[in-house]
Amino acid sequence: MKVIKIGGKLIENQATLERVVGALVGLGNEPFVLVHGGGTLATQLAKELGVEQRMHEGRRITDARTLELAVMAYAGLANKRVVAALSSLGKRACGLSGCDMGVVVSHRRPVGAIDWGFVGDVDSVDADVLSDLLDKGICPVLSPITCSLGGELLNTNADSVAAAVAIAMADRTEVEAVMCLDKPGVLLDVDDPESVIPQIDRALYEQMKGEGKIFSGMIPKLDNAFSMIASGVKAVRITDTDHLDSGTLIVK
Repeated sequence: MKVIKIGGKLIENQATLERVVGALVGLGNEPFVLVHGGGTLATQLAKELGVEQRMHEGRRITDARTLELAVMAYAGLANKRVVAALSSLGKRACGLSGCDMGVVVSHRRPVGAIDWGFVGDVDSVDADVLSDLLDKGICPVLSPITCSLGGELLNTNADSVAAAVAIAMADRTEVEAVMCLDKPGVLLDVDDPESVIPQIDRALYEQMKGEGKIFSGMIPKLDNAFSMIASGVKAVRITDTDHLDSGTLIVK
């Protein structure tokens, strides 16, 4: 099975969403869990409502008002757009947030150098919930709104949710995580989309980092990929939605 993560930019435009969903349905009978973001929709909603947004290194600082917007954008509009698009192509789908049936439990990130507000870090994933849906031929569509054991709603990074879901599912079946970016894979030349590196293992990764051939923005994504593999995920594919079965495969 696959755990596929797509970003919010792929959801905001209906034509783009239809293309993405068409590619997902094109996977055929292979079961998958779809995890999505929605940051662009949240930013748009905040602008329309006049709610100031604060970011740190590309991540959203989530105060109480921003949390409300994030829940509306991620668990509401973005999630239902994806479910509706899948349904229109005959794919049975169920939209969930992390707090539905306690599928993703998290805790509020402790205050350090940055007070992130209502941002959550994942504690656990209930793989039984996801497996039950998959066994019925239903695709879980998961937004990154989670909650704590105490019932506190939290805005959680979609990449982190996807990684936690992949690791949890890997305890019971063979899993490939597919992390969809706006590039067709890890590139030797960031300006050349044809320079995709087809496969990277740990030794090649360390060598390329040492030679300065891995760009800084890709390092956290590759570190996350190797962390998943170390926790039992068979492979991680970094690609875009036009190349779901190609791109760059990260292996042990």
